Parts: sequence; C-alpha cells; structure tokens
Amino acid sequence: MRRTLPLLLLAGCASLPAPPPAEAPNVPASAETDPVDTAQDAADDPAIWRNRRDPARSLVIGTDKKAGIHVHDLSGRRLSFTPAARLNNVDLREVGGRVIVAASDRADVAQAHVALFALDTAAARLVPLGRHPVGSGEAYGMCLWTRAKDKALFGFVVMKDGRIDQVAIDTAAATPRVTTVRSLKLGTQAEGCVVDDRTGLLYVAEEDVGLWRFAADPGAPASTPAGATPVARVDGRTLVADAEGLALAPKGRDGGYLVVSSQGDNAYTLYRLPAVTYAGRFRIAGGAIDGTGETDGIELALGDFGPAYPQGLFVAQDGDNAPDTQNFKYVSWAKVRKALGLR
Repeated sequence: MRRTLPLLLLAGCASLPAPPPAEAPNVPASAETDPVDTAQDAADDPAIWRNRRDPARSLVIGTDKKAGIHVHDLSGRRLSFTPAARLNNVDLREVGGRVIVAASDRADVAQAHVALFALDTAAARLVPLGRHPVGSGEAYGMCLWTRAKDKALFGFVVMKDGRIDQVAIDTAAATPRVTTVRSLKLGTQAEGCVVDDRTGLLYVAEEDVGLWRFAADPGAPASTPAGATPVARVDGRTLVADAEGLALAPKGRDGGYLVVSSQGDNAYTLYRLPAVTYAGRFRIAGGAIDGTGETDGIELALGDFGPAYPQGLFVAQDGDNAPDTQNFKYVSWAKVRKALGLR
C-alpha cells in the first residue's frame, strides 16, 4: 500500500532543483567491532543486550548475512560466532529469564523463516533454537514486540516485497513454537522495523517512500487503509532514500525519539515521539575511528553502559569500512544528544 502524493503541474515553468539535505552535525564513534569475515555487502543489523548488573559487560550482536551471527563486547571485540546461512535483521527480548534472539532467515528466498537463539550471557554465545517457517517470500526485516498486558512475545518479519508477517513466538517449551497470526502490506520494498513496547505501535520503513505506523496487536486492522498510517516521508532533505534501519529512544509513557538510517546521504534522522515530528539529524564522523557510510541496520539502548556510554549506546552498521570488510560502529548517545541539543 503506497501513498500517492498529489502532483502540481506548472506549464511553462522549469523544474526547480531539489533542496540539499538538512544539516547533520558529526558525532564521533567511540569504538568499532572487528570486521566481519566475508567481503562486500555482508554486515547488516545489530541488537544490544544491556547487562543491568554490570553494564560494562553488555553485549552487541551483529549479523553477517553471508555467514552467520557475531557477539561482541563493548570494546568491539568478537567474543563468539555462530554459523548460519543468510541471516539479515536481528532483535532480542528477555522472556522468562532467558534472552531470546530472533533473526530474519533468507536462506530460502521462496520461504521465509525466523531463526531463534538463546543468548548465553555468561559465555557470550548464542545457542540455536531452530529455524521456523513463516510464510512465502524472502525475509528481510525483523523486529520483536513484548505485549504489555500478558508479556506475550511477537515478531514481525518484513518481506522484500513489502509484506509484513506477524508471528507469535511461544518459548515455554524447550523448542519454541512460531505461528503466523496475520499479514500487513506495504506497496514496495521495505526492511527496517521497530516496535514501541510501551504503546504497542509498529514502525516500518518503506525504503523509497517513508515511514509507516501500525498497531502491533494482532487483533488490530490488517491490510486496510486504517491499518497503516504514514508518519514521515522520504523527502530528499530530512530523510534520503533508502530509509533503512529503525531504532527507538523511549522517554516517559510515549515520548522520546524514533531514529532512522537515512542511507542515501550517510546520516541518521530523528523524529520526536509520539507525534513523529522531525527533530534533527547527525552523521557518524570526525573522530579517531572512521565514520559510517551506507548504513543498513541500527540499534539504540538507553541507560548506563559505563564511562564511555553513560546515557546509552547507539550502534550502526558501516557499509563502507574500506580497506577492511564491513563492521559496526559504537556511538555515545550522550554525544548525540549534545550535538543536537536534545533534552
């Protein structure tokens, strides 16, 4: 479902040049992960587990979509690697005392799967919990949602063609059960998604169009005009195609920020919640560590992660880490807030 924007044709008038992208101050990276083992377009999406008892021992998970999935420490050092074919996006939630990690599995381009893992936080490694079929199509995006009223776990698998399959994930047994409960639809290629656990709202990035909002509860309207609400568009100035990864910085009951990878100009755009109004943008550059370019996945976790990240940790995939292969960059959320004057 693609929004059609009205066109105004002005006969005899020359077309005006597109305005340049809005200003984006540089924020330096504080650390970077070891490069992935495979070349070209390989690293894709991160997830963050915050160790509440010992924040400095928190972990960052990152996919290599040609080989498997990595676990890193806060210095960026690789602690473990789990081989898996063609994992793309990754997310995690804590469920019943376990950390459940879910990744979109596109090893079969005709049949989407979800790959599930349990994160062994003490050993900093992933324990596979199986590949689970979702629906037809190629799995691209992946995000998780914990429903507030009953702590039920759901996942959203974004297909390459814009369909979004919602799955219920039952982790009570040793082998999880994954059941597809509904499908949503956007008109063109989409990937990045994130769910706000506070409000039960799902945000999805349609790459060349913009951002959409859905109700995350499976009882909400599905493939109807009422089911999807456009909240921000790719305009070439505040958000430059492709609109890629999404992340949240929650504040209070429904405030905070939605962060989007503005891949077309190597920047990151912030929208103020709950109204999703433009709040600024930044780039990762200007420090001793090289900056980022052509970012796919991003993740943000608030809280104390130690002296380098006192207010939160922002992680971004670096699609241009030459001369090395791709990797992930770590940025202090406190430095982002300062650069943009965020309260």
